[in-house]
Amino acid sequence: MNKNTSPITTQSRIKSISLGDAENTYDTSLIAKDKQAAMMDLIRESLFSPAQDQAGPYALALRIQDNRLVIDMQNNHNEPLPSLILSLRPYKRLIQDYFLIIKSYDEALKDGKPSRIEAIDMGRRGLHNEGAALLMERLEGKIEMDLPTARRLFSLICVLHDSKTQQWR
Repeated sequence: MNKNTSPITTQSRIKSISLGDAENTYDTSLIAKDKQAAMMDLIRESLFSPAQDQAGPYALALRIQDNRLVIDMQNNHNEPLPSLILSLRPYKRLIQDYFLIIKSYDEALKDGKPSRIEAIDMGRRGLHNEGAALLMERLEGKIEMDLPTARRLFSLICVLHDSKTQQWR
């Protein structure tokens, strides 16, 4: 996994990303904002390089299937790469915490307390760092990525997984 040692090149980035079942995501302002920002940032600047392919940039399709994250990829020649399938069980607590933070953030906005909003935002950043570290660890040897890319992908995992989170509670 990259520890910010490889330069970002045109070949080792994400050129497009799609989300399966995106219409099932909650429509709160912060979730919609997270989804939009993560997708735009991943396309604008990312470090993403599958271990067995150097023909990027890559098109990604993320979806949830049977409580697993499925990452479908195509290289720049429109050749499909092997899909990656990750159990979401290791993310259970992190995803639940993400939605608790969203709820707290929405409540803090209604209360209009800037100090509470700042505290929630700091917790949210810490949660994203933890989720990103777990994602990088689980994809080690399969996909090279940097921390900002992993943070953005973790955001999208949460957005995709919102209906499953409700079942876990």
